[in-house]
Order: sequence, then structure tokens, then C-alpha cells
Amino acid sequence: MVEGKRPNILFFVAIVVIAAVAVFGGRWYMYVAYASDPFDEVGISLNMKMPEFIRAKGCEMLKERFEGKTLPPAGCSVNGAW
Repeated sequence: MVEGKRPNILFFVAIVVIAAVAVFGGRWYMYVAYASDPFDEVGISLNMKMPEFIRAKGCEMLKERFEGKTLPPAGCSVNGAW
């Protein structure tokens, strides 16, 4: 009977992982694409935890919208500049 339960457990784990990626990825995208303020604490935390290539894309999107208006958020600055 244990063998009959394994696909159900794997399916459940896969659903949980997909849901987590969708929730956190969606929140990250909302931050980099639509935030009215680049200093949203949750957005900064999510951006800093992303892999380098995703973080670089996020910082690029933030820079397009906020460069010259404010200092860069944590994780996007190089010596305090964009």
C-alpha cells in the first residue's frame, strides 16, 4: 500500500513547489514591474534572494523606471549608484 501512496505524495510536493514559485515569482515581478516605490521591503528581499541573472533583470527593470529619481534599492547598487 505504501507504493500506491508515493505518486500522490510526489504529486502533492510538485503542486506545493509550483504554487510557491508562482506566488513568490509573481510577487517579485509585481515589485520590479509595477512598484511605485523601489524601497518596498518585501520586493527588495525577494529580489536579493533571486539567482544572479534574475536579480540583474529585476534591477534593470527598476533602473529603467527609477534612475535619476532616487537611489537604488539594496541589491541593485554599485557603490551607491545604479
